[in-house]
Amino acid sequence: MAPASITESLARVLSRGPVRTWVACPAAVVAITVATTSAETSSTVRLAAPAVGRIEGTVRLVAPPGAPIQSGAYPSRRVSRLTPSPSEIANVVVFVKDAPRVAALPAGRAQMRQEDESFVPRLVAVTRGSTVEFPNADPFFHNVFSLSRGATFDLGRFPRGESRSRTFTRAGLVKVYCHLHSQMSGSIMVFDHPHFTIPHADGRFVLADVPAGEYRLSAWHERIGESSKTIAVEAGRTATIEFALPVETR
Repeated sequence: MAPASITESLARVLSRGPVRTWVACPAAVVAITVATTSAETSSTVRLAAPAVGRIEGTVRLVAPPGAPIQSGAYPSRRVSRLTPSPSEIANVVVFVKDAPRVAALPAGRAQMRQEDESFVPRLVAVTRGSTVEFPNADPFFHNVFSLSRGATFDLGRFPRGESRSRTFTRAGLVKVYCHLHSQMSGSIMVFDHPHFTIPHADGRFVLADVPAGEYRLSAWHERIGESSKTIAVEAGRTATIEFALPVETR
């Protein structure tokens, strides 16, 4: 085969893309493999969007008319109201109880002030790996400690204007107290997933981007405890639910 013929054969091979072909030569038979990265032979893998839905609902705190309701600020005292204080809704967290654990969660920051001999707010909900700060706003010393299974610590005593912090690396309920003021208590709920929220003042709440499936949805209050219901989440749809939490009187 003349040199010009070999050149023409190679040109034809190169134009065919990633194929293996055989070109005959007088001295030998040569195998030629040609790789190409042309747009015609490349492919794009498109991942399907996750199937997620939405949960909307309401939490109501109910109590018999005229029943004494334990004060949220001072658990050792009682006050008489016809209905629970709206601020008690802030002591409720709604969450998907059996949501799958998420390995990589964004670490956030939250604050639980020490003010008027109380933890404000009394309930904080965060993802695993988040940090909670405890600034002292009272004109005297405070302390923060916990003996909870998920986190055992003692931040010591510190005066007004100073703050201590703690990073929570395990999911679960962490109860915090003050060595100097026995009536002070607060709750920190740490989650392995992002599907939780504290309702608005009117009790309404929304959980967006929940993976489709059937779950147990829980509403937890620091004194009432946990109430759970089954809910089905469908992709692209909104599931609705309502909780009525009875307020215990002591």
